[in-house]
Amino acid sequence: MPQLTPFTILVLAAGKGTRMKSSRAKVLHEVFHVPMIHHVLNAVLPLEPSRAIVIVGHQKQEVRKVLQDFPVEFVTQENQLGTGHAVLATEPFLTDIEGVVMIVCGDTPLIRSSTLQEMRRRHLDSQATLTLMTTILDNPTNYGRIIENGNDGVAGIVEEKDASPEQKAIKEINAGIYCVDKKFLFQALHQVGTNNSQGEMYLTDIVALAVTAGHCVERFFTSAAQDVLGVNSRVELAAAHMEIQKRRNIGLMQQGVSMHNPETVIVSAESTIGRDSLLTAGVQILGSSRIGESCRIEPGVILKDCAVGDNVVIGPYCCMEGCTIPNGTVVGPYCREYTGN
Repeated sequence: MPQLTPFTILVLAAGKGTRMKSSRAKVLHEVFHVPMIHHVLNAVLPLEPSRAIVIVGHQKQEVRKVLQDFPVEFVTQENQLGTGHAVLATEPFLTDIEGVVMIVCGDTPLIRSSTLQEMRRRHLDSQATLTLMTTILDNPTNYGRIIENGNDGVAGIVEEKDASPEQKAIKEINAGIYCVDKKFLFQALHQVGTNNSQGEMYLTDIVALAVTAGHCVERFFTSAAQDVLGVNSRVELAAAHMEIQKRRNIGLMQQGVSMHNPETVIVSAESTIGRDSLLTAGVQILGSSRIGESCRIEPGVILKDCAVGDNVVIGPYCCMEGCTIPNGTVVGPYCREYTGN
């Protein structure tokens, strides 16, 4: 995608994630076999930002380690004093850039590149100073609510813990993704205080500041609510895993692979499956496996880093790793390692 204007992406990844009930930083928890922040970066990097910065804090060394193969920079938030404070930590590193800053959260593994691309396009077309992403939730608990002015425009965002009963009834929520003019962003953050129930600098406060100053503030509404929600608990972690598994399987079926009970089938992102092959219930294709065309993989089979030829049948409940299986082979049930003998 050609650069329309200088464009920087900031990924918030400094928090602890206390609702996960874990000693691990939230963004390190795996969704579909990789740390959830991998999915976020795989969504934002296709936008080809001039710079992509990950803001780290809690367990920063561990976060940096799992991102060592990604073309990103790191900025440390030394003390976790809120999302606004996290973004402010990047200011000394962005003195030489202008243009648009996109801010995303490292705990939103379901976000899609296409959604972010459309948001950026709309932001540029509207010539807004600030665009925020919103969606509607039947149960908006724990999310910031969108406060409207009398003309259906955005007046501000109120966080759950600071909301009145009337405000808590609002179902349009802040998705935590922003496109904002860099100059305004840091001017506004220097005005943000900590007079709230958390005693933190809320990034959301820049919305009301933009409105008060007369800047153009737009909202980018997405109806795909599940794509933009953060993972804040083990229940939400499992739901995100299932959603990405579903997307993967739908993509394979659209390419000519058949599945029985696809909700029970796992195929890693690195594996390939040939056309007219059938994966029956409970099959797991892991690692960098390659399955040829017109194969039949029976229930409960687990293959990891295997190379399977065409027209192969693998019987139920086989479990194999690092095996090469020639064309036309029939493997009986319960095989633990195929040797070719």
